[in-house]
Amino acid sequence: MSRVHVAVGVILNDAGEILISKRHVDSHQGGLWEFPGGKVEEGESIEAALDRELHEELGIRVTSCRAMLEVRHDYSDKQVLLDVWVIDGFSGEANGREGQPLRWCAPAALVDYEFPAANQPIVDACLTL
Repeated sequence: MSRVHVAVGVILNDAGEILISKRHVDSHQGGLWEFPGGKVEEGESIEAALDRELHEELGIRVTSCRAMLEVRHDYSDKQVLLDVWVIDGFSGEANGREGQPLRWCAPAALVDYEFPAANQPIVDACLTL
């Protein structure tokens, strides 16, 4: 089973809130909340993947970002490598371009949402932002 490389954005607004989105019910780990992002294409940098994916999903463009952590997680049906970056600058206004619900929430409030298991280290890291 090959590992899927995913660029993940912890997107911060001026109030210090973090943007999360709800996964489509028919997707892997559907119905759970996640930090936006998507697969890194062959030969693509993490920054380029983040900008492309966040523009496709949310309509925003990344203007400033920094590496946060890497998470390797093995589900029974999929292996993932999450390259997690803090997005502390972006242009545009985030909206669910694929019909997904979005929420801006304080870092401490992330514990009130149900995330895929691979996202738990990200939630933990966000609590110290």
